[in-house]
Parts: sequence; C-alpha cells; structure tokens
Amino acid sequence: MPGRRKPPVMMIHGAFCGPWSLDGFRRHFEAAGHKVHAPCLRFHDGTPPPPALGTTGLRDFLADLEEDMAGLKSPPILLGYSMGGLLAQMLAARREVRALILLAPSAPWGVPPSTLFEIGAAQTMLLHTGFWNNVLEPNRDAALASSFNLLPRDQRDAVFSRLVPESGRATFEIMHWGMDMNRASEVDTDAVDCPLLLVSGSEDRLNPPTTVSRIAALYKDRALHETMPNMGHWLIGEPGWEKIAQRAVHWADSL
Repeated sequence: MPGRRKPPVMMIHGAFCGPWSLDGFRRHFEAAGHKVHAPCLRFHDGTPPPPALGTTGLRDFLADLEEDMAGLKSPPILLGYSMGGLLAQMLAARREVRALILLAPSAPWGVPPSTLFEIGAAQTMLLHTGFWNNVLEPNRDAALASSFNLLPRDQRDAVFSRLVPESGRATFEIMHWGMDMNRASEVDTDAVDCPLLLVSGSEDRLNPPTTVSRIAALYKDRALHETMPNMGHWLIGEPGWEKIAQRAVHWADSL
C-alpha cells in the first residue's frame, strides 16, 4: 500500500565480524524504504579487545541487543547471520518482533549436527584446552575451510583482514551446547510466534542445509527454508549475494 510505514530492520552480524559484513543487505533494505539498525556486538568494533571478550557469552550479547532494540519505535524485522542468526532467535523468544530472516544461522541448544564436518570442527576446538575462557583470534586456514571456500580468491584477503577476535565462551556455547550446563544457546521456540525465512547455502560446511532444516523444523509451519545452490557459508558476500538480499526484501515486504 503506497505510503504505509515499513517496519524497521535490525541486523545482527556473525562471529569474528562486525556490522560492515551486512552493508550490502543494509543498502537493499534501505533502498526499499526500511530504516535499518545494525548494532555492533560487544568488543567487535575492530579495536584490540580486552581479555573480558573471552568470557563474554551469548547471554551477554543478548542483553546488549535487548537494550538496542528498546530504542526502536516499533517491533523490527530481525535479520541475523550465522551466530547473529542464533542471537536473533534468542531475541525473538524474549521480545516482540515482526519477522525473522536467518542467513546460514547457527543452531540453538538441542539441535544436533548433521555432518561429519560439523562434528570434526567441534572436536578440533577441544584440542585447544581452555579455549572457552580465551579470546580467539581469526584463523586463516579455518576461515578458508569453513567460511570462505566459495569466496573468490581475489576477495579473500580483503575480507579476512576485516575479521576481529571472537569470544571463546560464545563459541563453546554454540559448538558444544551438549557440554554447556547453563544451556546458554537454548531458545523457547514456542515463544517465537512470527514468520521466519531461513536461507542456507548448498555448499555451506559450517551450518549446512541439513542442519538448518532441523532449525526450521523447530518452528513448524511458521518457517520457510530456502537453499541457495552453489553457495557456501559466506553467502552475505559471495557471488550471488544480491539475489539473497533481494529475496529477503521481497519476502519481508510480502508479509
């Protein structure tokens, strides 16, 4: 309807990233008439983080996001990528939101991995004793294997150079939820009563379509899961990301 006010969009970036990683999606939503708010998760602003980042957990990030969301004039559409996709689910279970757009989302507590790569990645992390209390620096080999495998070679250095350190605690809470007695990544899925669009890449190794399908199943008929062929985990910047952004805008505006 001409002149109708569109809901704001709150974008939540992923691990080792910042709001910059969703700039392309921001431009598409703003061009469609949405006001976009893209907060920076605690200690992810690109400056050398304090040791406290190592023990900053998902619930700490969530508390900050709740404060950010309180400043919005109306319930937003939440768009989250990877770890941000999990935080978006956690936030939607606690606050009123218009809809969820989850891009290659990390799974909440209780959703088992569906591939050997996911299991192997989690086991490899356990070789680094005490990582759950430490600041984790970006690892180029790990990024190339799990996130940038389909990103053109001439773009990898530029993207990797912008990555920031990550929380060992939050990483543990996502990848080793079965060992987390606090169930930090748990989501009350029944409390999420809005429509959801989940988008995965067919070649995503970190959060593969088979696992994202298990996430979608938690929300029953409220969720729509679409898999993009020939795309990996960095589907927010790989060739073809514009189609995903356009699809997200069209879906949001069709609600």
